[in-house]
Amino acid sequence: MPSRDDLPGDARVVIIGAGIVGCSAAYHLTRLGWKDIVVLDQGPLFEAGGSTSHAPGMVFENNAARTTCHFAMRSVDVYRDLRLNGESLWTEVGSLEVATTPERWEELKRRNGHATSWGLETHLIGPDEIKRMVPIMRTDHLYGAIQVPRDGTVRTTRACEALARLAAPNGARFFGRTRVTGIEVRNGRVEAVLTEGGRIRCEQVLCAAGIWGPLVGRMAGVPIPLQPMQHLYAITDPLPEFHGDTAWQSTPLVRHQDKSMYFRQHYQGYLLGSYRHEPVLVDAADIRRHEDDPMMPSCLPFRDDLFQAALANAQELYPPLRSAELVEKVNGMFSFTPDAHSLIGESLDVRGFWACEAVWLTHGPGAAQAVAEWMVEGIPSLDLREEDLNRFYPYVQSPSYVRARGAQNYREIYDIIHPLQPMAKPRQLRLTPFYDREVALGSFFTETAGWERPLWYEANQPLLEAAPEFPVRSGWAARFWSPAQGVEHQAARERAVLFDATPFVKIEVTGRGALAYLQRLAANQMDHPVGKVTYTAMLNQRGGIMTDLTVTRIDEERFWVVTGGGVGMHDLAWMRSQLPMDHSVRLENLTSGWCCIGVWGPRARDLVQPLAQEDVSNAAFPYLTGQPVTIGNVPCYAIRISYVGELGWEVYAPSEYGLRLWDTLWQAGQQQGVIALGGGAFDSLRLEKGYRNWGVDMYSEHNPYEVGIGFAVRLNKGDFIGRDALLRSKEQGITRKLSCMTLDDPTVAVMGKEPIFVDGQVAGFVTSANYGYTVGQSIVYGYLPVEHVAAGTKVEIQYFGKRYPATVRKEPLFDPEMTRLKETVPSLPLSQGESGRGVRDRETART
Repeated sequence: MPSRDDLPGDARVVIIGAGIVGCSAAYHLTRLGWKDIVVLDQGPLFEAGGSTSHAPGMVFENNAARTTCHFAMRSVDVYRDLRLNGESLWTEVGSLEVATTPERWEELKRRNGHATSWGLETHLIGPDEIKRMVPIMRTDHLYGAIQVPRDGTVRTTRACEALARLAAPNGARFFGRTRVTGIEVRNGRVEAVLTEGGRIRCEQVLCAAGIWGPLVGRMAGVPIPLQPMQHLYAITDPLPEFHGDTAWQSTPLVRHQDKSMYFRQHYQGYLLGSYRHEPVLVDAADIRRHEDDPMMPSCLPFRDDLFQAALANAQELYPPLRSAELVEKVNGMFSFTPDAHSLIGESLDVRGFWACEAVWLTHGPGAAQAVAEWMVEGIPSLDLREEDLNRFYPYVQSPSYVRARGAQNYREIYDIIHPLQPMAKPRQLRLTPFYDREVALGSFFTETAGWERPLWYEANQPLLEAAPEFPVRSGWAARFWSPAQGVEHQAARERAVLFDATPFVKIEVTGRGALAYLQRLAANQMDHPVGKVTYTAMLNQRGGIMTDLTVTRIDEERFWVVTGGGVGMHDLAWMRSQLPMDHSVRLENLTSGWCCIGVWGPRARDLVQPLAQEDVSNAAFPYLTGQPVTIGNVPCYAIRISYVGELGWEVYAPSEYGLRLWDTLWQAGQQQGVIALGGGAFDSLRLEKGYRNWGVDMYSEHNPYEVGIGFAVRLNKGDFIGRDALLRSKEQGITRKLSCMTLDDPTVAVMGKEPIFVDGQVAGFVTSANYGYTVGQSIVYGYLPVEHVAAGTKVEIQYFGKRYPATVRKEPLFDPEMTRLKETVPSLPLSQGESGRGVRDRETART
């Protein structure tokens, strides 16, 4: 490798960090054809002193998050082929996650389903098989384990060196002991990297600095919300049970998640690591310099006081450890983020500044491949919505929030987390104007993008006495669920409801170039008269859906874009990334300044018209239009649209009027039986209507024809991003399609991510699921091969290890003619026909 004296003055890209991510990124960039790549590290190559240098080397692929799992699978593909001086750096022994409680055993069944959905081979095995694989483990108290045959261990720093050797002949140069001292930014773009060895002019910077990432980001003015955390593991002296075993590792990796521990053989000794202690946080600025540290900067003195309980738990699972000594102890730092996902992508505030941060050894080569594809080709092959550097709202980047969430994610790393489980803290950061009223109604709040959002209202529980019967959940499916959701759903179909839609993200697009800009971004036609509302998708160059949203033309050069609260910053980031350079378009996030109430249901007009000074009849205020209205004394802008499939409006008002708006609608609605609607019923209503949810039912790996929203594409309107890809798709046809299914037993409830089987073979996975209280069916959506999407096709859905029969259905299940949205029609009581039938008996209801 070259010395610091050979540091060049120019480079195409400078990668900061020569750990597993930086070396992998150089490898993938050169494979994609880039040259003139410089990789810098403040430590020596390749024992650079970061998290990679002390990582225990274990690779567990299975993860509930699809992209994270695929990162790991791609990493294993790389590790399997790595050689250094002719020696393989990968030991494939498989892994076991063991269950010592009934709850963990059920969780492993669920995780086995995730793996099946993601295409990862896994097996559920019993105690006897566990004992055969790991003879030193006590198994009499175990319920079973999930086995992943492909998992294994990699030689960490040697892997970095091997990747560097592969990258070097193809245009990458690596420099150790070269500290970065600054990043020059001019006119919002990276211009150069400053080092102790000189200035490097460059087009791009990739921050792969791991625990030092926040410091590197600060040099460029880019927040990197990452928290370094101390973490403990130790290695024992040789065990008699491994006497004569010359392999580095010959038994599977083990996770004992009930005690937040992991284990692996280390030659004739055993490695044990633990997360079961109070988090110990480190400020990135306090990490010692290489020249000041006798060990490595990412390690601190071992905390025996934090490891005693872990050692006792390890000895309980592995009796031979009771007589073993700990001969090597490590207290190393790893990175944690506010939402436990990585930080990948290009900053929108400083163009040319890229990050691939909070990526562990398990996911290093896979994540680096994604960022390399993004840099070279403009689009990664995997959807990175959960990893996007620009996904966070500003409050998430505050140091106190990063510390609090990083610590909580450390505590919960091996916990059993329900998909609807809200985070514990920090909470009550963003409150809508109606929050106090919602508290008074007994709202159960969840959290999205910092907003407190009602999932259901306890005040609606008494309505169950007069409601028709429907399935009552139990077990896992009953968590973060209430039967009140059924009566809230019923009210939306029969009367009218108020829904707090304030967290919807509201983006104003203005300027002389606004229409042309939106025409280029949107797949649908944007050139409509003032007041027209248009549903559209925005696509990438491959035709993948980057977002779906509504656009309302407020004036000739003014548009409102409304999208979901949870994905709003992602969508705003995409729109910002496509802004023209001539400053003819301006984007402004209006969300905090405007509240919104969804007023929906067959009696919505009966509620609104007496309060409005304007005519809101069907003729004066048609479907998919917007106009100013005054409700009571409150100036509003109303959009006639409904995500629940009923007549109604999204009513927007400046936030200072919000409480008056709520009270005006609420008081007038009491004579008509108006109630508040929570998010649980909202989801079941939209599924009955077949409405898609971006980030769940569709994302950048799907095109509109696969999703079933081809009706919102106008190929003949002129050029737009993704148009060429859609033309090719129409010519070639699609191979999969988002499909509606119903479980044959309507009392069965699934949650999402479960595998779908056709003729005994995995065909897809569940994207969304909920009970349809009007249609009386347990509804499931998921992608199926086109040869299996015909109505009536029989499928099976695996839920907690059991397969339940389901049937493909023609969609939407509710109001396919759109009559309820477009004009006033009589309500449809739940008591009519099959729609109200079900069971309330928790003994007989299955989940």
